[in-house]
Amino acid sequence: MPNPRLFRKKPASGLSALIRSGPGRGICAAAARAVVPGAAGLLSGCSMTLFDPKGDIGMQEKHLILLALGLMLLVVVPVILLTLYFAWRYRASNQRATYAPKWAHSTAIEVVVWVIPCVIVAILALVIWRTTHSLDPSQPIESQTKPVRVEVVALNWKWLFIYPDYGVASVNQLAIPVDTPISFDITAESLMNSFFIPQLGSQIYAMSGMRTQLNLIANTPGVYAGQSSAFSGPGFSDMHFDTVATNRADFDAWIARAKQSPLSLDKATYEALEKPSQKDPVTIYANVAPRLFDKVVSQYMHSAAHEPICSTANSAPSIEHIGARSPVHQAGE
Repeated sequence: MPNPRLFRKKPASGLSALIRSGPGRGICAAAARAVVPGAAGLLSGCSMTLFDPKGDIGMQEKHLILLALGLMLLVVVPVILLTLYFAWRYRASNQRATYAPKWAHSTAIEVVVWVIPCVIVAILALVIWRTTHSLDPSQPIESQTKPVRVEVVALNWKWLFIYPDYGVASVNQLAIPVDTPISFDITAESLMNSFFIPQLGSQIYAMSGMRTQLNLIANTPGVYAGQSSAFSGPGFSDMHFDTVATNRADFDAWIARAKQSPLSLDKATYEALEKPSQKDPVTIYANVAPRLFDKVVSQYMHSAAHEPICSTANSAPSIEHIGARSPVHQAGE
């Protein structure tokens, strides 16, 4: 893994030293005393979860953010410092500054202000090109461990997680094993949402009638916040879930407990579940109706006769042909 410490603090110099020793140090000190507490107050509510990744994808994205930030600061910081320095250096009261009212051109300055930004843009373009492919959400994660498949349905305003290889499902709780790739298939019942677990990596949209794919991995046990990062109505602020990453034994135990749940996710249960609601508690279901996720995705598809393949009623997918419950098929280890 590359060293995440891309930047190191340096002793104050240049403008900082000038401010401390110059005639305007009183004004600068007063401004600092006013700005610093305000900035600290504004930042106190900020979450730094993106910079505390718990999975390989999240770690790569953190490095990408820091690299892009560092490259852009190579232009931003000197420009800000030089702007402040020039304003101070060439103030009207400074008689030692060179007065050149007819000065109009400097080849050296032109080269600096054009070449350096162009080089930075070229480097960023190369980095973005490479990471666009290497961090493609649909790209499977290389691992000797078989991925765990999870089908995600964004409901209003809650998340439904279906484990097709285990025949169980949960609402507003995602259980995953650590050091195991997780392969997500994601859709939405109606309104578009955005599926996002900040500490694990990429966010991706959940869209009605479409299937999006996302591959993530957790390398450290813990409970990580998941959310919808796209506004989708009055229940948006409570549309979050816990991602519980555990070792494989604990995950298998969770699956075993889920299979003992007295609740079944059949046609009637799903139709009741998909109705808009807020602050839904964590709920576990056993005996999930076969191909439920596929039915949700294909509810807007039409046959050659232009008739709905899955008829809808009150915007809920029709799953009349789901059939009786079948034995749960558990993925082979």
